[in-house]
Amino acid sequence: MKDSSNICLSCGLCCDGTLIGFVQLENDELPRMKEVMDIIDDNGNGFFLNPCNKYCAGCTIYSERPKQCASFECKLLKNFEQKELNFDSAVEIVNAIKEKKSAIEKKVANLQLELKSPSFYFKMVELKKWLRKNKESSLTQDHLALILDLEQLDSLVARNMGVSY
Repeated sequence: MKDSSNICLSCGLCCDGTLIGFVQLENDELPRMKEVMDIIDDNGNGFFLNPCNKYCAGCTIYSERPKQCASFECKLLKNFEQKELNFDSAVEIVNAIKEKKSAIEKKVANLQLELKSPSFYFKMVELKKWLRKNKESSLTQDHLALILDLEQLDSLVARNMGVSY
């Protein structure tokens, strides 16, 4: 079955921290979500960082997911639902983003860059700041290749998902 829920469940880019860095919880859902997962409670404002610990090759709490998760619709999903994009094309875009993300993660590891955030989204923000800060110093070819990959991923994500780092 090629429907929007299948795209979301197989994609997971919002849950794995690629598109969204954190999920803010509403006060009325805090007690329920605390029973299901680890929540950071900052003076009554609950949230969790992505990657979501309830995402494992699909959302394991899909029917109980937070309101922000349930209401989020990326540009890809909207284009699919409006029949501007077919299922196979949507899957190809998701796979291209996942491949580019993986290539970036490998380059970051090879360059031994220590990024603090567990969320890929915030790692990309952190990495962009680091690269801007160190642009004046001598960047290697590996750094330049990483910058190119970041630009390509940012373009892919902005154009197809409606999100930017």
